[in-house]
Amino acid sequence: MDEVAALEALANNLSLITENPYDLSLHIQNVRLERETGMEDQEEAVLDMLVTYWAAGEQVWMPLIDLRVKNSNLESPEGLQSVLELFEKAEADYLSIPILKRHLEFLLERFNHFQELDARPKDLEDMFTQEWTRPRIENVVAQGIAHLTQSYVLWDLKKDWELERLEEATADEKKALAQNIETMFLERLRQPHSNHDETFQAYSSFTTNYKPADQYETLLVQASKLRAQAVKAYQKRESYESSLTQADYSLEGYAYYLEFEKRGKKLDLFLLPALYERAIAEADRRRFADEPNAGTALVIFWIGYLDFIRTHNFEDNIRYEIYKRATRSVPSSGEVWARYIRFLERLGHADEVNAAYSSALSVKPLTLDSDQLVPVVFAKASFERRKVEREEIDNEGYEGVLLPLLEAQSLIREKIKTGDPRLRLEKYFSSICLDAANLPEEAINMWSATVRHYKTSYMAWIAYTDALIRLGMYDQARNVFREIAPKNLDWPEAVWEAWTAFEQVHGSVEELEDCFDRIERAQKQVNAKRAKDAEKAALQAAQFITEQQGGVPLAEASAQGDAQMEVDHALSEGSSKRKAEDEVPAEGSKKARIDQVPSSLKRDRENCTVFVANLPSNTSEEDLRLLFKDCGPIREVKITSLSNSLVATVEFMERDSVPAALTKDKKRIHDEEVVVHLAWQSTLYVTNFPESADDEFIRTLFGKYGVLFDVRWPSKKFKNSRRFCYVQFASPNSAKAALELHSTEIEPGLPLSVLISNPERKKDRTDSDANDREIYVAGLARSVTKQDLEKLFSTYGTVKEVRLVLDDKGQTRGFAFVEFQQEKDALASLSANNHELKKRRIAVTLADTRVKAAKNHPSGKRSAEVRNRSIRVRGLPAGTQEGLLQQILSKHAQVQRVEVFQDSHEAIAEMENPAEAGKLLLLSAPIVFNGQTLQLSEESLESAPPTHRATASRPLPGAPTGLFVPRTAASRPRAGLGSKRARATVSAAPGTNTTFTAASSTATTSTAKGQDDFRKMLGGA
Repeated sequence: MDEVAALEALANNLSLITENPYDLSLHIQNVRLERETGMEDQEEAVLDMLVTYWAAGEQVWMPLIDLRVKNSNLESPEGLQSVLELFEKAEADYLSIPILKRHLEFLLERFNHFQELDARPKDLEDMFTQEWTRPRIENVVAQGIAHLTQSYVLWDLKKDWELERLEEATADEKKALAQNIETMFLERLRQPHSNHDETFQAYSSFTTNYKPADQYETLLVQASKLRAQAVKAYQKRESYESSLTQADYSLEGYAYYLEFEKRGKKLDLFLLPALYERAIAEADRRRFADEPNAGTALVIFWIGYLDFIRTHNFEDNIRYEIYKRATRSVPSSGEVWARYIRFLERLGHADEVNAAYSSALSVKPLTLDSDQLVPVVFAKASFERRKVEREEIDNEGYEGVLLPLLEAQSLIREKIKTGDPRLRLEKYFSSICLDAANLPEEAINMWSATVRHYKTSYMAWIAYTDALIRLGMYDQARNVFREIAPKNLDWPEAVWEAWTAFEQVHGSVEELEDCFDRIERAQKQVNAKRAKDAEKAALQAAQFITEQQGGVPLAEASAQGDAQMEVDHALSEGSSKRKAEDEVPAEGSKKARIDQVPSSLKRDRENCTVFVANLPSNTSEEDLRLLFKDCGPIREVKITSLSNSLVATVEFMERDSVPAALTKDKKRIHDEEVVVHLAWQSTLYVTNFPESADDEFIRTLFGKYGVLFDVRWPSKKFKNSRRFCYVQFASPNSAKAALELHSTEIEPGLPLSVLISNPERKKDRTDSDANDREIYVAGLARSVTKQDLEKLFSTYGTVKEVRLVLDDKGQTRGFAFVEFQQEKDALASLSANNHELKKRRIAVTLADTRVKAAKNHPSGKRSAEVRNRSIRVRGLPAGTQEGLLQQILSKHAQVQRVEVFQDSHEAIAEMENPAEAGKLLLLSAPIVFNGQTLQLSEESLESAPPTHRATASRPLPGAPTGLFVPRTAASRPRAGLGSKRARATVSAAPGTNTTFTAASSTATTSTAKGQDDFRKMLGGA
């Protein structure tokens, strides 16, 4: 983008920021555009605008500070004060050691500068004198003193400055200064920090130089005892700090660290707040870099921090500042604003409560999310309610309670398409009207308006009838039930049940039987509609899956659709789809409880494995288990002998064991020092290589950087287009050296991608769990577009891809697949089932693209077409990689997919067509894979369904295995005039060619052709 275009884009972006200043992405875009213009005056203005609305980290404040220092007159009080105020603002947002260090350096540089002048400027007064500078240095150091690993950066600067003042002091001044410095040392020794040995050594030197010689030993013994507790506290956390560093300060790492701190019987009120501050600062940095879920993590950290300072009774002034910082950091978080409002209420600051409420509602993103708006409105309404109850005001006083509830209801219905399916504000309003304010008419009017807006919400209608029943308005309630019983609601069974219960208590026999009759008619209508929708959706899905994957029987997919349809029938018959206490959202989007979707416990290999190198040649598995026995339960130990070294991987059952395992680095086995590091640190994620690249190509390319431990290839059985691999070295240094291959063009226009395989970024780099993140959407109207689906499902999480299936005319075939970035979002999106989209109810289920091709077992049922082009592979080495096996087979024939069954050391290879299967079976030379000769046989004859007319008998003992049995004419009898269907059997006898026998009513037999005859047939002989 040229400068003119950048300036124009900058102007347009500024207009958008004016309309929505609390959209952080606009500010980030503003910074990027400004830097493209290269205009420093614009940079300061842009950064100033960002920090006006948002808390910012060092990535924003440091450039802004540098600009302010550069552009200010540092000889005048005004210029100096401007810089110092900017430092204070920067430090108020997040804990940042670089900013604090920069502040200290500025103070020390200006102090030294003015000390060296012959004459100080008069207008400075006492600025940057020793008395003025010391408390400011102490204040800056105090802000970072609890940072376990970096606080020394600040404290050491302060220590050196104090010792310099001591050196320069007069004899009269030295005694008092020495006493202050000794106190400073002793206080520091009580604090856990990473370089406590250096601190103790510095205190020893100080004692030698400034204390009587006969006191030296006594003072050091006392100091040693004094620091013992701090040293123990640091050692307790050292493994977590090491793990955090090795994980590149991941947010998950901080979450684990915080959980560890909070599990203690007595929480450390010195270190834990600093750990929260560090986690919050890192989450903001990642949010600014637009990392997925960083914003969510930031809110979670803030809420945990705010609850921690509340439950541990921090001083009000400290809590006040932290609450204000939190609302500035995450202004769109309703939970944070609600906590702030309740805190202000406890302080008795009514005016500030109103101001905070107004500030929260000025944040546009917050008002567009009911889950964020509702907690804020609850906090304000509850504040007003307690004020009324405390002051014993009459009913008119409840206007202050009801007004924000009504205004928020209107705002939600106007701005948010789905509204608030849980009707939280409406329920609160009704409760106040009926229980406290004695305003029944207001409650009825509100519910009447609510059901007009949420027309299909069973929850709204039941709440309306409950209010009528409570007020004794039975006839009105009955009329409402009769009106809505046949309507298309999101959960009609709940309404029918409520009506039945009402008539049982308040109705006559005639009214009760009328209720039963009406419900029966409504049930028939609903069940017929559900059955029709389910049948249509199942048929569409089956057709699509058959077209996309081939070989999946239509009847099989239809059967699954029928199964889903039967579930609906079963639910409706009992009229008790859920327990009464379960909440179900309204407006056509029942809330699917996530715990209803079973999720298998997944093996977290990358996060649970450490790599051990430099092992002695006689190391055994028992040696390694003994070394790591106190770290946690071990799942697997794998020792591998490389060309000139012995290495191993140790996988733990839980990732919590890894930090302790990393402390075994530099420990000894058989008197030799071993190296322990996270396995993923020596692993590279490699992609975008040529289609022709295979295992040998990758090993040759990367082998020059160090000893290769393993190359892992992905399975292509779900997605044949997957082209990436993991290259694991024996050491992290080799992996780092190989990063130079990143962006290297192996072929023109094909830059290689080489990255460290950080498991925290696994979701961004692979589609290994795409099946768990994909949903199937059926019942779509023909007018539905891809944008409609993106808009709908983006409310549940980040949508990665929408595949809308179209017909030849470019119109939707009524169904689509939506893939999310995260599995939890896919599960959450199931609540859109039965949602109304363009006047059609849609069906939403989890997609399963692995569709039943072999029922995940080699003996599973497979379609005849797939069996005819499939090969059974036997004799596989243990731990065979599907991707690697597919590479080997693809060198001889065109392979569509390979599935390995580790327990039986077998695989099924689906070829492109039967001719390719024959080509592979007719190879004259055997295929050797990892030192073992593979046995190939035709799958169709070995695993044909029982209903197939040709059956294969078991080979007799000693019979040759893996022999190709041709599909002779006898196995496929001709149908025509005068032809009789023959019953066919295939048998193999020891020492003979495979024969085919056809038995008919005339008892005629024929001998099958052998492999040589079959080759002649293929060759046209």
